[in-house]
Amino acid sequence: MDPVLNPYSPGAGMPPPELAGRADILGKVEVALGRTRICRPTKSVMLLGLRGVGKTVLLLRMRGLAEAQGLLVAQVEAPESRSLPALLAPGIRRTLIQLAKRSRARHLSRRALRALAGFAGALKVKFHDIEVGLDLDPEPGLADNGDLELDLQELLESVGLACRSAETGLVMIVDELQYVAEKELAALIVALHRTAQRQLPVILLGAGLPQLRGRLGRAKSYAERLFDFPDVGPLSPGAAAEAIGRPAAALGIEYEEEAISLIFRESEGYPYFLQEWGRHVWNQADSSPITPRDVASAAPETMATLDESFFMVRFDRLTPSEKRYLRAMAELGAGPHRSGDIASRLGRAVTSLGPLRAQLISKGMVWSPGHGETAFTVPRFDGFMRRIMPDAVWR
Repeated sequence: MDPVLNPYSPGAGMPPPELAGRADILGKVEVALGRTRICRPTKSVMLLGLRGVGKTVLLLRMRGLAEAQGLLVAQVEAPESRSLPALLAPGIRRTLIQLAKRSRARHLSRRALRALAGFAGALKVKFHDIEVGLDLDPEPGLADNGDLELDLQELLESVGLACRSAETGLVMIVDELQYVAEKELAALIVALHRTAQRQLPVILLGAGLPQLRGRLGRAKSYAERLFDFPDVGPLSPGAAAEAIGRPAAALGIEYEEEAISLIFRESEGYPYFLQEWGRHVWNQADSSPITPRDVASAAPETMATLDESFFMVRFDRLTPSEKRYLRAMAELGAGPHRSGDIASRLGRAVTSLGPLRAQLISKGMVWSPGHGETAFTVPRFDGFMRRIMPDAVWR
């Protein structure tokens, strides 16, 4: 096959040629956005799932849905080292500058910009990474208490009022929300609650690892009533067949049914893995239809690519102790695993491993599906750990 025409696109947040199996989630978000625009009560949306399931791709598609409805979008990714105020402020500033150009919203948007100036100035002492340039002076007493929970409420309320006057809305899109501190999550929840109570056109579309649901609940007990939590998991066999087969068919290339079934078994239906398998199988095949033999021939290069990119980039962030903990987990299989079983493999007491487990959770490498349980956040990471740290080495 011509590699120049290869239709598959593995990569972080890269839109696949065929976004299969996600129509239900996107349909519900489209309704939520429509209700936001006309100031009808609706819930914000929080996508939950492991690495490689396509959460970032879905957020990008949701951005397109929002913009198609004339909504204003502030989109960010939450890295481990940035505060929530620093992440939100630049996007809100851009939104308000856009609104200020509309005659109906000019007064309220300028007031919201003054609220943003007060917000940034008052919180600069506590959150040193806030950087936002503003030409307007703060309005005394507006979002300038220096208390994030109070100030973020007033800021989003001011933005919501400006959006409503312009017959539009603010859509905040935040990826990797599990890295945001719980106190900052609590402030965000309270602010969204305020705008919902006042029926203002403000909505959050977020995404994160599965532990995010529990973190939101701990931050504010009523969080689950403010959000819908779609679980984004691996694709079904039918959806996986569409994701692999349709892009090739558009170029006149067919797959034998068993070839697609083999790709599904090897990838377990995870969208990122499907794209990587599709890319290598396409380059391996000589002609249509693509056969199971082509899939088998592409297997060594596919697995080597996944090891070097998708898996290794996460492995390299770990300390030696963290690597041994995850290798002990891998010894037990895909999981989830009881903490006591992991400790037994390491020859350690469960209590002594608590801080190490907490570090791995904070790094987004593991999560807790239930009390005393630990699971990988990266699909098939157990197999990678066994390959990268053979038995004799890690013991």
